Amino acid sequence: MDLTPYLETLRADLTAAAAPGGSETQRAADLLGHALEASARLALLEALSDAAAEITTRLHGAGVEVRLRGREADLVVTEAVTEPAPEPPTLDGGDLARLTLRMPEALKNHVEQAAAAEGISVNAWLVRAVTAAATQPGAPPRSGRSERSGRAEPAGRQGKRITGFAQA
Repeated sequence: MDLTPYLETLRADLTAAAAPGGSETQRAADLLGHALEASARLALLEALSDAAAEITTRLHGAGVEVRLRGREADLVVTEAVTEPAPEPPTLDGGDLARLTLRMPEALKNHVEQAAAAEGISVNAWLVRAVTAAATQPGAPPRSGRSERSGRAEPAGRQGKRITGFAQA
């Protein structure tokens, strides 16, 4: 988009407004119009950038950018590219096993919505979530056994066992 016609119109309007003041006032308005051109160009670019930002907030999956090329501004619409979700990685590439999973209804609904939003099946979503949790570095799986005694302890109580005696 060439901003020059808009700037020339602004300069011509300024000169026309100064016409009743005589030739000296008209000459001063013309000089002032040329002096203000850089500032007016910057103001137009700022207005275009603000408009592009506002339009972007109202578009879903697309954005509008203002790109400068020399003294010209181009409005460019960019669309977000949605790539298909990658297949969930397998830990060992072995045979598939069936597992029955019980969860609260609210969680089940949330999982179904998340899977639908990504365009994959609930099974694929769950396999990916479990794989990510199981392969997360620095998070060893908890066995539920005390490191000292080797006896099973209730979940959430690991490492919090106190031994000794108390006197009242």
